[in-house]
Amino acid sequence: MKPVIIIHWPEFEKSVAVKLDPQNLRTGNTKPSLLAMEKEWKNIFPNSPFNYSFLNESITWLYGQESKTAWLVNTATGITIFISCMGLFGLCMFTAKRKTKEIGIRKVLGASVLNISTMLSRDFIRLVIIALFIATPIAWYFMTQWLQGFAYRVSLSGWTFLLAGFIAISVAMLTISFKAIAAATANPAVSLRTE
Repeated sequence: MKPVIIIHWPEFEKSVAVKLDPQNLRTGNTKPSLLAMEKEWKNIFPNSPFNYSFLNESITWLYGQESKTAWLVNTATGITIFISCMGLFGLCMFTAKRKTKEIGIRKVLGASVLNISTMLSRDFIRLVIIALFIATPIAWYFMTQWLQGFAYRVSLSGWTFLLAGFIAISVAMLTISFKAIAAATANPAVSLRTE
């Protein structure tokens, strides 16, 4: 923040900050207090109109755009995650169908469900990790630029991105696991039948 000087200069003072009784605020009974303040205002400043606003309303107005932006970003993020999970699930189904015979042979040779599930999901998790390495610096840059617009702001830390990466990998694993486990538990005799 830039240096600031606070002085008392009555000729330029056109506003007053007043703390109201919290009990009146809770009950919504602020009208008598406002009428009394308006009467005193007109006695002191007869040529100036009495306008008032509540601090919480001013703050809501000030950060209203950020609230709308946050709602839009959260909605778009939810839709994006849903579409990504559908695509990932479809890709896993395609891969499992393509490797049906390989999975059957591995099961006959003694591979466990965990081994087969790991084999199917390894490539997908690798792609998610590559995407995280690409997306993290871009997200860090744009978030840092956005936070520069605030006088009081938090600093970005690495654990935020680690947590986001962990959540992304968990969602990918959850999406893939259904089809991977279904493919790993399928009867190998069906997949190895001669055509």
